[in-house]
Amino acid sequence: MGFLCIIVGGFGRYQWIHVTLISLPGLLMASQNLLNNFVSGVPAHYCSLPANHSLSNLSYVTPQWQLLASNSSGNISQLQTEDCINGWTFDQSEFFATTVSEWSLVCSLTSVNLFFVSCEHCNQTPLFLSLRFGRRSILIWSYLQLAVLGCSSALSPTYSAYCIFRFLSGMAVSGVILNAVSLKVEWIPTKSRTVVGTLTSFFFTFGQMVLAGLAYWLRDWRKLQVVVCAPHFLFFAYSWWYSESARWLVLNRRSEDALKSLHRVARINGKSEMIDKITTEVLHSHMKKEIESARSTFTVFDLLRTPGMRRISICLLAVWFSTSFAYYGLAMDLQKFGVSIYLMQIIFGAVDIPAKLFALGTLSYLGRRVSQAGCLFLSAAIIFANIFVPTEMQTLRTTLACLGKAFTSASFTTVYLYTGELYPTVIRQTGMGFVSTMARAGSMAAPAVLILDEVLPVLPSLVYGGSAVLAGCFACFLPETLNVPLPDTIEDVEAKCCASSYPENLT
Repeated sequence: MGFLCIIVGGFGRYQWIHVTLISLPGLLMASQNLLNNFVSGVPAHYCSLPANHSLSNLSYVTPQWQLLASNSSGNISQLQTEDCINGWTFDQSEFFATTVSEWSLVCSLTSVNLFFVSCEHCNQTPLFLSLRFGRRSILIWSYLQLAVLGCSSALSPTYSAYCIFRFLSGMAVSGVILNAVSLKVEWIPTKSRTVVGTLTSFFFTFGQMVLAGLAYWLRDWRKLQVVVCAPHFLFFAYSWWYSESARWLVLNRRSEDALKSLHRVARINGKSEMIDKITTEVLHSHMKKEIESARSTFTVFDLLRTPGMRRISICLLAVWFSTSFAYYGLAMDLQKFGVSIYLMQIIFGAVDIPAKLFALGTLSYLGRRVSQAGCLFLSAAIIFANIFVPTEMQTLRTTLACLGKAFTSASFTTVYLYTGELYPTVIRQTGMGFVSTMARAGSMAAPAVLILDEVLPVLPSLVYGGSAVLAGCFACFLPETLNVPLPDTIEDVEAKCCASSYPENLT
């Protein structure tokens, strides 16, 4: 569709408005992905005393007097303990109310909270619905679903109800993120995709800082939940203005609708003279290979059926999983740094700015493969380095964590663009859905790994860093796509892979 974008005005007025409107919800996508840092924050807590207690009627387990001896060598793991039979009292200096303090999700229930945070990211249904109903329709529905269910979760009477609402909201978040990327990219010329893709990702970056401000201002999980979800009613209202992907319409035998969309874009871009020149015959002549390929039904199995596609898919699975795994492993455990969680959220958001500018530079001059592998290796090196920094050196530990987060953020920016360029047009959406499912798996696994801290404090860092190293190795086997036309069919991918990984003489 690159040629058709050019004849309707290239990156004109329509594209500016289209990209801006689709990118605006990104300000609140960070709030959805990182919301549990604040909604499920764990305040300082201690056992509550009975309402009418006195020293004479308190009951305790057997006192462990032997521990008072200066040369005591008792095994503290075998000491007798007693549950907080009167519940817990939670400190309100950092949070007024969280799901943890409201439903007492501490001690033996801590793992319940971590398990839910993991499961919240796993619903990828909208990706596959968009193949049947289109990017625009599912994107519009996802805005409404997120607005309604997100606000409803703030009214949850029980933790179970809250989990259900948040799980369904997570499905909508997937629908917004991935259909927005597809709909945005398919209406911009090929030469603009690197700059536009990188710059629009800054909406997510600034959204992390917006989240910190909102959470600090409200400090109540129900209020915060409403504030970050209600604006999606506005996004739903104006999303009807979007035009469906003309490419998707043609491939689904709706050429007349595709023509209407193209004519509308031409008018908005001030290219009315092109309306008569864009006909069904022109559409079909420029999409001949795609239309012929579309007559076949492609499934996820086609991503692994041929050697070239199998190589790309396996490598991307590793890269997406590891990038998401390391990113959320760092970003969803802000309380461990001994600094205000609100300040850490701002810092973690701010480091994405130079990280994405760095990614833009390396993508443009060093290529996709070097950028992807380099970001993963550097993030792993920094994560490993933090293992050897003493816990009392909090400033250095925080600085290294920010650098690690910056490189994983640059890796995310790279892999979104890289994946869209590696997969052919006829199966691009399926491919994006397939590999991003692994990203969701990575974000699911990241909080669960934090439980290993109770076994050995260095284990989470070893797992996160080791995963990044492994993925960096896989990235080295991906074909380079810098300045290479997008492949249209699986045959194009196989031909280029067989010709030594997209060599320059094929451009």
